[in-house]
Amino acid sequence: MSRSARRTVLGALTLGAAAVAAGLSIPGKAISRPRRELHRRPFDPVPEPDPDGLLLPTNVTDGSREIQGYASATSVNVGDSIDFHVTVARPQPFTVTVYRIGHYAGAGSRLMKVSEELAGSPQPIPAVGRETGLIDCEWPVAWTLRVPADWSSGLFLAVFESRDGHRASTPFVVREDRRRADFLLVLPFTTYAAYNMWPLDGRTGKSLYRGYRAGGSVGGPAERAYQVSFNRPYSRGGRPKLFALDVAAAQWLETNGYDVAYASGVDLHEGRIDPERYRALVFSGHDEYWSSEMRDVLEKAFRTGTHCAFLGANNVYWNIRLDEDRRGRAGRVVTCYKEHPDPTPGRSGPTMLWRNMGEGRPRAEARLLGVQYNGIPKTPAPLVVREAGHWLWAGTGVRDGDRIRNLVGGEADGHDPVLPLGYDARQVILSNSPYTDAQGRGDKVQNTSLCVTPKGTIMFAAGTFNWPLALVDSGCTDARIQRATRNLFDRMRSPSGR
Repeated sequence: MSRSARRTVLGALTLGAAAVAAGLSIPGKAISRPRRELHRRPFDPVPEPDPDGLLLPTNVTDGSREIQGYASATSVNVGDSIDFHVTVARPQPFTVTVYRIGHYAGAGSRLMKVSEELAGSPQPIPAVGRETGLIDCEWPVAWTLRVPADWSSGLFLAVFESRDGHRASTPFVVREDRRRADFLLVLPFTTYAAYNMWPLDGRTGKSLYRGYRAGGSVGGPAERAYQVSFNRPYSRGGRPKLFALDVAAAQWLETNGYDVAYASGVDLHEGRIDPERYRALVFSGHDEYWSSEMRDVLEKAFRTGTHCAFLGANNVYWNIRLDEDRRGRAGRVVTCYKEHPDPTPGRSGPTMLWRNMGEGRPRAEARLLGVQYNGIPKTPAPLVVREAGHWLWAGTGVRDGDRIRNLVGGEADGHDPVLPLGYDARQVILSNSPYTDAQGRGDKVQNTSLCVTPKGTIMFAAGTFNWPLALVDSGCTDARIQRATRNLFDRMRSPSGR
């Protein structure tokens, strides 16, 4: 891959650097490796999230499938291997280039490895599962990456490029299971899979929301799948919906020198995360789909003193199962029947809304997070500050009633007084932001919430998609939110947490 091609790819794949930054501190283990190219170019600002999360220009389509690929796992520990499965439209060579997302003096990513030229061949679109709509590829391994032991945990992108210049990508996480860190950033791969409608070919693709009608138009719940697989590319070039929120959080954390490690939600489910290694678990974006195993880890961590921060909105909304694929590989299929009767409910009950499970709604997300999803803003609305004297707002200069432009967008959470917390804590509502719901449900109010237990353990929920985007160069950039978020993270990493 030429230098100019790599710069083009990187410009499409990364967000702009945070305006507050000057240089980068990667906490923990130093990156001491052979010199690699640092890409320095101004990146286009990220707009507010659009309905499809299409923030990545790409030169491939699901219909023609010039080049596409997926990873064999959502994450890999340092020293272990991860496989990539790739298709091309016609037999030709291709390469895989691996980037780590961070700040890197404003570059946005760092080039970590380029594969040798590989032999590419077309792979089939699998048949759609008759009962559940499952689309599960069984493509052969095209390339295996053995992650060097000296790589730092992080959010990574594998970029596939064919000899004729077509490009696509897929994200994955590198873990450091034996490392302690102040923060563990958990990426919402189950939600990525839920929204993925690959292939967008007018015939086949399905997500947990939609599928195609007979005439080729996109339908709704009647056409959707009940199961979706990680064994397939992400639509539209390989960048998951709302991936920009997670990229923004990762870049902001590293820009500000925080000690951060990374994992995926599947790691929560599989028991690979020991929360005692971290002061706080951070959920960076839209983390909607949770298994009972994931939730159990979170609740136990919080009860035993690990802080939790949700920087997006509409989190812990659907109860799911993570099932085996057809080859017996655990955790590769997300199952969620939603309003349809679940034929095989697991130990946590049917795959439906958490808030509707059990008499009296004991597992409603607000009982854990303090707020829960209540609507979709028709247009981005200002976040209206409340409790300006609280330590979260210290140094921001805000007063009660101040309006932070465009911050309430995408989806929003609100406080429901009918649903008290499921634990002993003092809750403070830090915003009270009116907005109009895009789906005709009338006027709503967004709330940012912070709960503190008697032991000082913090549960923070931003309550809007646009909070992470305010941390970086975007249409929502705001120095007050950047300062408030630093206040939160500094408080969580302090020995007392108070």
